[in-house]
Amino acid sequence: MYQDYYSSDAEMAGKLLDIARRKKVEAEVFVMRSRELSIEVIDGQVDTFIEAEASGLGIRVINDGRLGFAYSSDFSQPALQKLLDDAVTMAKYTTQSEHNRLPQNAQTYPELAVFDNNISHVSVEEKIELARHMERTARAYDSRVTVIERAGYEDGEVSQLIMNTRGINAFARGNYCGGYLFLVAEQDGDAQNGFSVSLKKSYADLEPEAIATEAASKAVRSLKARVIPSARIPCLLDPYVMTRFLGMIAQMVDAEAVQKGKSLFAGAIGQQVASASFNLVDDGLYADGIASFPFDGEGVASQTTSLIEKGQLKGYLYDTYTASSDGTDSTGNGQRGSFRGLPSVGTTNFMLLPGEKSRQNLCSDIDYGFYITEVMGMHTANPISGDFSVGAAGFIIRQGQEAEPVRGVTIAGNITELLKDIDAIGNDVRFFGGKAAPTVRIRSLSIGGE
Repeated sequence: MYQDYYSSDAEMAGKLLDIARRKKVEAEVFVMRSRELSIEVIDGQVDTFIEAEASGLGIRVINDGRLGFAYSSDFSQPALQKLLDDAVTMAKYTTQSEHNRLPQNAQTYPELAVFDNNISHVSVEEKIELARHMERTARAYDSRVTVIERAGYEDGEVSQLIMNTRGINAFARGNYCGGYLFLVAEQDGDAQNGFSVSLKKSYADLEPEAIATEAASKAVRSLKARVIPSARIPCLLDPYVMTRFLGMIAQMVDAEAVQKGKSLFAGAIGQQVASASFNLVDDGLYADGIASFPFDGEGVASQTTSLIEKGQLKGYLYDTYTASSDGTDSTGNGQRGSFRGLPSVGTTNFMLLPGEKSRQNLCSDIDYGFYITEVMGMHTANPISGDFSVGAAGFIIRQGQEAEPVRGVTIAGNITELLKDIDAIGNDVRFFGGKAAPTVRIRSLSIGGE
């Protein structure tokens, strides 16, 4: 769809950059066009249908180390001329920094299969039926599934063009699709929630029955959950739970946070920050990753960045500004959510690499432990101190087997202690959005219960 705009957008951007050169300023033009579709059904009927498109352009100007930025969704020539003038004017009033700079054209962009034509070719009726199929499957799973809160399908498409006065000229488009289901199971006055979300780069990879079955099984298995006594016991972290902790770790390897002294990993390069089984990467090239793209929000080529190897901290994530501040190169992590904002450090496919054991093998030698499938309140975890205390739910492990469900407890500790206390990692890596992890076994964790 947006491939058709490339020539006109590139011509428009080129003219703006020519004007910027005549004004003797460095400039970057960022053009984004996006489309989103969202469908939700309730009792087989379409309850929500949203299709939206957005297009816009942002201009970043650097003049003698001073940064100016302006954006607009008006592509007319007078509006764009004014946009550039506004950015140049703003730059006069901002703080000067030698690290305000644009990447230069030394980029070789990888060829990635990040666009699936089938997503847009599938009819809306078929996408609605996919959501209905998930709802029916979940209800058929167990009679105790009584409420389907949301059964939905979504997809999105984006194109990005980045050109600057230092020779960057990058264009690509990508898309994704996904299904989600949120429901409730009830028995004898007890009600428990279940959910499942799956995002894919290819429509053919969507598995609506698997989404429905997972959501229903989570709710049904959690019925009659109870509180357990407080203890310090071995724990398994479900892949979903581990990705929640990865969100915390992502803040700790953000070079901007490190440079501002807001990360526990500041000054820790080369130090052992996790167990020897822990290997963490940010991989913008990963074939099945929802966040894979040939370049970042500044036009820097995507790459695979090793952050923690065998428990040892190897580096941080950088955009162009933070890389200049540390005298190094950008890691291709200058992310921007829309044309309305400047790039900042962000993750792509943030992945804890798998181990060799199955989840059952991780359980097998635990006499009494806790398999954690859900955490609540992770936003309260502190990436500066590393401390966390969050609600948790899951299942007791008895003699190596999952037993009765648990709810209403807390887990508490420090992220560095947790990482160093990992004694095994599973082989069941799973993505949740742009983060992926397998099941992880913790030697012991503090559980607050009754």
